[in-house]
Amino acid sequence: MPVPVNAQTVHPRKLAAVRREIPPGAVGAAWGPALGEVWRFIRSQPGLWTNGHNIFLYHHPAQPGGQILCDFGVEVTRKFETAGEVYATETPAGNAAVAVHRGPYNLMNEAHNAIKKWMTLNRRESAGHSWEIYGDPAPDPADTETTVVYLLK
Repeated sequence: MPVPVNAQTVHPRKLAAVRREIPPGAVGAAWGPALGEVWRFIRSQPGLWTNGHNIFLYHHPAQPGGQILCDFGVEVTRKFETAGEVYATETPAGNAAVAVHRGPYNLMNEAHNAIKKWMTLNRRESAGHSWEIYGDPAPDPADTETTVVYLLK
């Protein structure tokens, strides 16, 4: 079943994040340790987190196949001073192509591919940033939702 895509205006989301530069396809190995650092920091800061989601913000390379800058983050309530590798950042604002993936994470490329196809069909271009907003894991992975967002030029 095709993943529906629509254009939306998106607003910034404040993040506590750790940045990693990784080769394409290496997100699976990099996100756990990076997010662990973020959560250790958040737990030491009362009131910084109130039900925000894990969000992975990708800064696409200028050259296909190049290293990707990834901000592995957690949505927080406010800005804060950098502590070690954890720093305050936010998702971009603007017009975006958005798809909701329902199912296990290993099939999330279906949402990314649907957005890329939608951009081609609608003659839209990526502005070089995309992100994934992770919903709460469901007991059945088929019910887990992840929102995939591509900022548009």
